[in-house]
Amino acid sequence: MSDPQNLAPNGLSYKQAGVDIDAGNALVEAIKPAVKSTRRSGADGEIGGFGGLFDLRAAGFIDPVLVAANDGVGTKLKIAIDTGRHDTIGQDLVAMCVNDIIVQGAEPLFFLDYLATGKLDVEQATAIVNGIAEGCRIAGCALIGGETAEMPGMYHGKDYDLAGFAVGAAERGTLLPRNDISEGDVLVALASSGVHSNGYSLVRKIVETSGVDWQTEAPFSPEQTLAEALLTPTRIYVTPILSALKAGIGIKALAHITGGGFIDNIPRVLPDQLAAHVDLSAISVPPVFGWLSRTGGIVEREMLRTFNCGVGMLLAVTPDDAQRLTDHLAGEGESAAIVGRLVPRTGDAVTFQGALAL
Repeated sequence: MSDPQNLAPNGLSYKQAGVDIDAGNALVEAIKPAVKSTRRSGADGEIGGFGGLFDLRAAGFIDPVLVAANDGVGTKLKIAIDTGRHDTIGQDLVAMCVNDIIVQGAEPLFFLDYLATGKLDVEQATAIVNGIAEGCRIAGCALIGGETAEMPGMYHGKDYDLAGFAVGAAERGTLLPRNDISEGDVLVALASSGVHSNGYSLVRKIVETSGVDWQTEAPFSPEQTLAEALLTPTRIYVTPILSALKAGIGIKALAHITGGGFIDNIPRVLPDQLAAHVDLSAISVPPVFGWLSRTGGIVEREMLRTFNCGVGMLLAVTPDDAQRLTDHLAGEGESAAIVGRLVPRTGDAVTFQGALAL
């Protein structure tokens, strides 16, 4: 009887088809220290199993409601790919998910990632996952698993894509927005770190038409290259907001200013009878937005619907607690400012006074 191992001596292998199982195994070993560094109460398992485990009771919850979010990084990835800078894009991935969880008053507990590529580069993937782990450490959530998919034919050249999935929890009855949000509540803005992870198709178009090279000095940040400045990772707001909530400050609602900017995100947390009235002159606008506006010829309203314009998170708080909130957040290292209030809605859900300092 013939030895099966000797059949089809010229047959193909999975590696010859473009999938390197050994590279995948090497990546798992390479990222284990980073993954281990994100452990927290409730998550003590090792990666490599078929599923990640989390113990809600060990995390201190009694009657929890789970909150889940998933997101990607968008075409900001193209800048990372084109410039070979992959160390911070993972933090963006985590931020986009956990910031969506904290706005509902929930604590992010664990995170899973999905990396898809045409050919797995272990060094590159390790840098990406290290960035994810850094984001998890900042957010206080555990990286309990993920998936790396090597798919030749689906992705070409150096292209890859990322997706993230986060789960958080809050005790029943504590979720935001509160049902007593009302006229006169004050709007407090938390500063962004820059463009964050939205609007990059427009950003890249502006860069392309400007003729500025990725490796040249950023016109709005001379100490950085344009690539470094535009790859500044998305700020993660979990720790300071959790701290404010636990301090009993009267936060009624939060809006994560992502795709859709002010105009599309703020109404998501408002009742139908209320509008947000925002004083644009009270917002400290980072120089990158002025450069994008001038270079791209972008009018103010388009800026407000595309970019965060310097506000990564907007909080609605009782008037009596507004100053206490800004002081508390300043103590947590955040730049916070009162930028408006809630008013009766007679037309648009978001209205403005003043102008952005672009």
